[in-house]
Parts: sequence; structure tokens; C-alpha cells
Amino acid sequence: MGGILYSLKENPEVKVILKLGDITDEKVDAIVNAANSSLMHGGGVAGAIVRKGGYIIQEESNKIGYVPVGECAITTAGKLPAKKVIHTVGPRWGEGDEDRKLRNAVYNSLKMADENDLFTISFPAVSSGIFGFPKDRCARVMLNAVKEYLNNNKDTKLKEIRFCIIDEYTFNIFKENFDKLIEK
Repeated sequence: MGGILYSLKENPEVKVILKLGDITDEKVDAIVNAANSSLMHGGGVAGAIVRKGGYIIQEESNKIGYVPVGECAITTAGKLPAKKVIHTVGPRWGEGDEDRKLRNAVYNSLKMADENDLFTISFPAVSSGIFGFPKDRCARVMLNAVKEYLNNNKDTKLKEIRFCIIDEYTFNIFKENFDKLIEK
């Protein structure tokens, strides 16, 4: 597995792991897809998930249709090692109220995992790629959303929350921000 293990005071029983890698290789109950509202998975993380997991993921997404920014939907994971894909819609930088929308995307993904009895989940750096969300701000908002969720849901079924970052540059930005935001 590898990665950096963090313990959050909000719920020390839940492992929070930051790792460098390809989210499509994650052996977890659910990976999170950084999706667009139409759930058309053509580029970025979404395109990689469908290319590796198979068109069934796109077919199931087509049946779901539209998902508002900050919300999410769930499908099977096709041929991926994960069991499910949670498609969360993060904001495009410049659309307004981006921090709240990204917080909601992360929070609602965790909630969906809990509601579907999923114990392990892995997030990419949602909205920080083609949607242009600044990477350092993304790391802070995403981690704070996790901390808030764990604080509000002491009985969570989640056992492990991963942040799987594809490139070393973004990974280092996430590590710097996590190190600042998590009390040692």
C-alpha cells in the first residue's frame, strides 16, 4: 500500500493515508471519481477510470444522468480492483463559492460510502486538474471536509480514507498542507 499515515483527533480509529499513485489501481471499497455534472467521463481522472474499468461505468453513469456540483452518485467499478466508484462533482475554479462546493463534494462522498457500507475509500485531488482549483487550497479544503465529517459522524463505518495523488508535484503540495493541518 505505502503512503503516509495520519491520525486525526476527530476519530483516531479511522486511518487517513496520503499516497502517490494511480487511483485506478486502488484496492479499496470505493474510489472517488472527479466527475462533471453530466457524468460524461472523457478526460482527466474520469476518463482514466472508464478506460481501465470499462464502458459499463459510463453506461451506469448515463442512467443516472445529471449530478449537481457538490453532490455525488455511485456505480459499480467494472474491471477496476475497487468495488464501487463514487462520482463526485467538484467545482470549476472561478464559478463562485468553490470552497463550499468542494467541501460538499468530499463530505457527500464520505456520507455515500457510509450509507453503502463501504469501509475504505480513496480520493484523487478533486477539481485540481482540468477544473483549475488551486492545489494547496484543494488539499486544505479536502482534509478539513474529512475532519468535519469524522467529527460529525463518530459512528462512521469508514476504517480508511486515502488520498491517492497521481503526480509527485501535487503529492508534495498535499503533504505540506496535511503536515500543517494535522496536529502531531
